[in-house]
Amino acid sequence: MSTSVTRRTVLAGGAGAAIGLALPGLAAHAGGHDRTSVSFTLDARTLDGGEQVTSVTLDTRRLGSIDPAGLTPGTFTVHAKASSPIPIAPGDQIFSEYDLDRTVTAARLDRHGNIVLELSHAEGQPGGGTLGYILSRGRNVRLDLVYTITQNTPLVRRHGSPVTISRFVQAGLSNPEVDAFSYHVSGSGMKYRLYSPDHSPRHGRRPLIVWLHGGGEGASLPDDYYDNETTLRANRGALGFATPQAQRIFSGAYVVAPQSTSYWMEDGPRFAPLIREIIQDLVRRKRVDPDRIYVVGCSNGGYMSLEMTSTYPDLFAASVPICGVVEPLSGEGPPLITDAELAKIRTPTWLVTSRDDDTVPPETNTIHAHDLIPGSLISLYDHVVWNGYQFPGHWSWIYVARNDPSLNGTHIWQWMARRRR
Repeated sequence: MSTSVTRRTVLAGGAGAAIGLALPGLAAHAGGHDRTSVSFTLDARTLDGGEQVTSVTLDTRRLGSIDPAGLTPGTFTVHAKASSPIPIAPGDQIFSEYDLDRTVTAARLDRHGNIVLELSHAEGQPGGGTLGYILSRGRNVRLDLVYTITQNTPLVRRHGSPVTISRFVQAGLSNPEVDAFSYHVSGSGMKYRLYSPDHSPRHGRRPLIVWLHGGGEGASLPDDYYDNETTLRANRGALGFATPQAQRIFSGAYVVAPQSTSYWMEDGPRFAPLIREIIQDLVRRKRVDPDRIYVVGCSNGGYMSLEMTSTYPDLFAASVPICGVVEPLSGEGPPLITDAELAKIRTPTWLVTSRDDDTVPPETNTIHAHDLIPGSLISLYDHVVWNGYQFPGHWSWIYVARNDPSLNGTHIWQWMARRRR
C-alpha cells in the first residue's frame, strides 16, 4: 500500500489523530498481519553542490523487533516529487524540479529499531535535491517535497507475525548540520541563522565568523519569499565553519549567516549597517570576542565582504572574499568598489577564485582587488574539483568550506584563527 502526505498537511493538521491518521505503532489485525500507520523523516545532507535527501527513516521502533535479515533494497519503493513553493510565471524556468522513483541502495535498522532506506545520491545526480533555482529571479527556493513509500513485502519480526504498514506519513526534513543553526531576525528585520559553540565558561569569549551568501541565496521579494533556509542548504560555506575540524581550529566559534532581503549587490552600502547591527547585537548578547570577528563571503557575498571591510576598517580581524564582484558584471557602469576604496582596506585579506570562473571574471575582480589591497593574499585555482568531481568554475567557495587554500604551509582557517584585530 502507498500513500503520500505533504509536510505542510502534517504541520497544519497537528497530531496524527487530529487528521484522521492512526498513531504510529497502534495495530489492528487484518488478513493475519498487523497493519499500522508509520511516520517517516527525510534525511538530508548538504553536499558541496547543494543539499540532497540521502535516506528515509521509517519510525518502526514500536512495531517490535524486526529481523534485519528480512530487509532488502526491494522491501520498499520510494517515489519523490519536488515542486516550486511559489508560482512560476509562463515562460519562466525553475531548475531541479522532479517526479521520479528514488533508487534504494540499502535497507537497514538503526540503533533505535527504525528502518533506514539509503537512497542513491551523488554530486550532480538529479532527483534528490531540496532546492530549485528560478531563472528570472536568480534565486534558490526550498522545494516542496512529497515522498511516497510503497511496501512490497511484509516485514519479518523476531517475535510475532509479519507486519504490513497500512500507511506512511511524511513528518519532515532532517539535516543535523543545518538544524544546529538557530533561527533569528534582527531588529531591522534581516533574518539570520546562528551556530553557537559549547558554552563552557572556562573558554571565555569566542570568535565570530560571518558568512555572507551568494546571490542565489537571497530573498525573492517579488514573491515575498524570504526563507532563512537556502543560505545553509545551497552549499557548505557556513556549515564548514561549524564542523568539528573548524571548531577545533578556532577553539570554538560562533557562525552567523545573515540572509539578504534581496541580494547584496543591489545596495551594499545600505546592507552594510544591517549586517553590522547583527554583529554588534551578538557581541552584546553572546560571548563573542570583538577582537576575533571574521568575514567570509562568496560571489555576491565576496563583494559584500569587501564592502564591509571598506566601510568598517576596524571591525574585522580578517576577511576572505571568494570570487567576489568588484566591477559590474554587465561591463557597464561604475565599479561596485572603487580602486581607491580597495587601496584603503587594511583588514588582513585572503582572496580565493578559480581561473575558469566564467560568472565573475577573475582578472577584473579578484586579481584586480588583490593587486590593490595592501598585503593581501590570493589563492588561484585552475578548476574547482573536489573528490574527483569537477564543479563549475565559479564555485571556488567549495575550497574554503574544506579548508583547502594554503600558502607556505598555512591553511586558510588556521590563518584566520591566528588573526586578531
